[in-house]
Amino acid sequence: MTDRATEPSSRPQAPGGATPAKDDTVVRPPVKGEAPQPRPDLPPAPAGARTPGKKGDPTLTASRPKVPRRARLRLTRIDPWSVMKTSFLLSIAFAVVTVVSVAMVWQVLGAAGVWDSINSTIQEGIGGSDISSFQVQDYVGTSRVLGFTMLVAAIDVVLITATATLTAFLYNMAAALLGGIELTLAEDQH
Repeated sequence: MTDRATEPSSRPQAPGGATPAKDDTVVRPPVKGEAPQPRPDLPPAPAGARTPGKKGDPTLTASRPKVPRRARLRLTRIDPWSVMKTSFLLSIAFAVVTVVSVAMVWQVLGAAGVWDSINSTIQEGIGGSDISSFQVQDYVGTSRVLGFTMLVAAIDVVLITATATLTAFLYNMAAALLGGIELTLAEDQH
């Protein structure tokens, strides 16, 4: 009695590792890039039949759910010149919004009678003949407040632009040492 694992194969081996078919015809494995040869022991496929698993097979695309593609990217460098231009433009917009909003708030406070109320409260609280001519608008008038706001907005433009550009340089140095920030982008399903 012999063990099947130790018994030599009764089928002859063809060169290249191919095994013969039942009628002792050798079927060689397909070469890379070559279409596979039909096996002689199988009946031929009918004309127009599709091989399952080929690209564009409707049976595969209908049964498989659509999964969005994903890409893993690494942000290794930020161009400081483009950061400077963009931050300058955004800081100009921020400065304009700041000046306009302060002007609107000051006009609303004047229309609501806040300044007259502050003047009467100070005159009643302190009293005296020399305080009757006191006007808070002389100290915090619209022209002074808007001038100060424009000065602060101009300084902010310079500071925001310089800070953003310096941040881009620092990020580039850190990314050169550590590899940068890794992002995963996904395709939209819609």
